[in-house]
Amino acid sequence: MQSFELDKSDLLKIKQALEEDDEALKAFISEYHPSEIAILFESISQESRERIISILPAELASEVISEMDSEFHPEKLLENLLPERRSEIVEELDYDDATDIISQLPEEQQQEILEELDEEDASNIRSLLKYEKDTAGGLMNTQVIKINEHLIKKEALEEIIQQSEEMEEFYTINVINDQNILLGIVSLKDIIKARNNVRIKELIISDFVYVKAETDQEEVAKLISQYNLTSIPVVDDNMQLLGRITFDDVIDVMEEENTEDILKISGVSEDEELAGNWKEAVKSRLPWLILNLGTAFLAASIIRYFDATIASMGVLAGYMVIIAGMGGNAATQALAVTVRRISLNDLTDNQAYRTVLKEFTVGLINGATIGLIVLLFALFYDQDPMLGLIIFIAMTGNLIIAGISGSAIPLVLKRIGVDPAIASSIIITTFTDVFGFLLLLGLASHLIL
Repeated sequence: MQSFELDKSDLLKIKQALEEDDEALKAFISEYHPSEIAILFESISQESRERIISILPAELASEVISEMDSEFHPEKLLENLLPERRSEIVEELDYDDATDIISQLPEEQQQEILEELDEEDASNIRSLLKYEKDTAGGLMNTQVIKINEHLIKKEALEEIIQQSEEMEEFYTINVINDQNILLGIVSLKDIIKARNNVRIKELIISDFVYVKAETDQEEVAKLISQYNLTSIPVVDDNMQLLGRITFDDVIDVMEEENTEDILKISGVSEDEELAGNWKEAVKSRLPWLILNLGTAFLAASIIRYFDATIASMGVLAGYMVIIAGMGGNAATQALAVTVRRISLNDLTDNQAYRTVLKEFTVGLINGATIGLIVLLFALFYDQDPMLGLIIFIAMTGNLIIAGISGSAIPLVLKRIGVDPAIASSIIITTFTDVFGFLLLLGLASHLIL
């Protein structure tokens, strides 16, 4: 089976189906997987989405809403539904998905929806709403399989069967004591293979991975990836079991975190939605461009200082562009690698030192290689060996500066508590422009003129 990609034929089909009656539209849409319908929703109007959600079976409608990207505001589909229809859909959602969607609505509408639900569903969703959305508590699902340590094999299997009736799937069986304190986990395979009279406490795996409710979602993703887990239990400060986080939830987190880092490195605020309009884009990007303008004036001041040098040797202006451009690209490469390393692990002092040393070495070798190419170019076209030597030194020096700044600046920002992704790119661009111009024009002033 191949991944679904929206093409013109799908758009034509959905457009034609929307012109049919509800039964024909329902039959057409039902042929698609919920995740595919969510992708189709990205290309149709809000009115059409609401119509489709209102006619689909509640179970399918809930799956579609849970698969929708948050940028297309699945919560808005609930706003205009009749209360009875809305509660049917919300009750079909997993508690974590329902919480994520409802939390995007105004407080008044949240309470309105919760009052429409049965007491158990409303209670579970309320308990999740109190956690920040980017923490383990905000990510977890309160539906878990948990059995008491004193149960024997037969009793444990009966309990597991009963608890799993309303769960789509489960990966881990949690073992608790009489006070709901999490003691460890046990595999279903071990229970099935055990003797009939064995007690669960004899099968407990007490060396297990868990997270506190306030743990950052990025740390949760790291733990699940590091230990190859399918799910991870969430506990409070007293080790009472609160819920679980499954690997499919973490996939979404990793995608979200990676997108956030890419946008930050590019100088784009994380508040800007990829599918947002031009007003949101301007509001998000303009402040960073203004800040960048300020740093650009600093680089321009170096050029103004060497006006006489440039006037005497106009050819330097062309090489300035090359040196600044190469320095900026090299610094961005070093920055991307370093920020990624920081996001995956908290680097020790020794690891940070080795990272900077590595980028220094890479900058030296790459700078000398690129500098040599430009030197040969200058010798061939400008017939000036001294100019070629100056360009060689300036290029090598600027790529060394690029490597050091691209690696050291995000590490320093991380140490002082500033997000290295969002602040580094503007600073390193200033470094490479300033030092590149200074090296080239300064050397030319002293060695040629």
